[in-house]
Amino acid sequence: MEDLIARRSALLGPNVSTFYDDPVHIVRGDGVWVWDAQGRKYLDCYNNVPHVGHCNPRVVDAICAQARVLNTHTRYLHELLLDYVERLTGTFDAALDTAILTCTGSEANDIALRMAEAVTGKRGIIATDATYHGNTTLVSHLSRSNIPEVGYGMGDFVRHIEAPDSYRIDDPDGHRFAENVQRAIEAHEKSGIGFSALIICPLFLNEGFPAQNPGWLKPTAERVKQASGILICDEVQSGFGRCGSHFWAHQKQGVVPDIVCLGKPMGNGHPVAGVVTQSEIMDQFRTAFRYFNTFGGNPVSCAAAMAVLDELESKDLQANAAKIGKMAADHLNELASRHQVIGDVRQSGMVFGAEFVLDQTSKSPASKFANRVVNAMRQEGILLSKLGRHKNTLKIRPPMPFDEANLDQLMTTLDKVLSETPVLV
Repeated sequence: MEDLIARRSALLGPNVSTFYDDPVHIVRGDGVWVWDAQGRKYLDCYNNVPHVGHCNPRVVDAICAQARVLNTHTRYLHELLLDYVERLTGTFDAALDTAILTCTGSEANDIALRMAEAVTGKRGIIATDATYHGNTTLVSHLSRSNIPEVGYGMGDFVRHIEAPDSYRIDDPDGHRFAENVQRAIEAHEKSGIGFSALIICPLFLNEGFPAQNPGWLKPTAERVKQASGILICDEVQSGFGRCGSHFWAHQKQGVVPDIVCLGKPMGNGHPVAGVVTQSEIMDQFRTAFRYFNTFGGNPVSCAAAMAVLDELESKDLQANAAKIGKMAADHLNELASRHQVIGDVRQSGMVFGAEFVLDQTSKSPASKFANRVVNAMRQEGILLSKLGRHKNTLKIRPPMPFDEANLDQLMTTLDKVLSETPVLV
């Protein structure tokens, strides 16, 4: 392990992050399980990249079969790209009928912002102050924790607004958030930059996936539309049935965005991502920008992505996400009745967790405690993480085949770790 870490530093440079105080050397995966170099088995409660399970046979077979036949770029004609985009857009509202395929969610979000500029002729972007949307030069400025100290000086084009927080901020119907968006719109317009787009994850997952009533996002969508701006929903983490009730999280919110960005789960680990939008927006983007991606939409990527849709449908994994998510919330609420460090329970389909606090009255974040819990769970053979503004909310986001037995193991282990881990300031 020490040799691997030393080689990483020498070959990849400093500050290349790893999970956990004691990093895990993963060598194999299968379904919801991974194994380290010593043969120890871990329950993966974190990774949404293997959306339909690590090394899913349907996806692996599809990749291998297509790779044996042809893999090339989209300047040659190929039916599989068209078949996939047709099937993908069929899962959206009728207005969202066209797509560009890329390799990463960062690329997808970058394209979405350029689409917004092409449509509006303006460059002012709004994002929350606790989000993350990728690492290209443009989208890196959307995250306050990711803004480079040196760069191209793009900070003036981004305005950050208060992230929703259902535990501390009273905003049951989204009107407070919409007012904050409105003020940022007006500030962009007054500055002369102008308002182009609001980009959000519909579940606000990096912000700690706060609880939201049905239609919570509608007041905000109306403000964006009234300002002739573009609403971009980043569904890299929240899409493909993960929210349980709907295939896309924006559908749960009752809104139809102008652009939807997709990524990690799309190819179950194969690098494929995409942008879905309206044909009118696509036409304006294709006129304003010359865009080509050598690997985006290649036949092997399309085969992987099509197999993911097949697996989701054949195994009814969206329904599984709804069922397991509800059970997880019940388990977490039961734990909260016995562990005072749990201040709040969050759940939306196969995304669930608990926010830790030092005191339930003051709601002071127990960030260091959350870190100790995450590391203790790793030692117990459970992989998960933490997130949110204060990094004090457990992020439990397992592959979609996660079942009741897996959930029982997770909750039994979490109960044990919570009982044994001291709550220190």
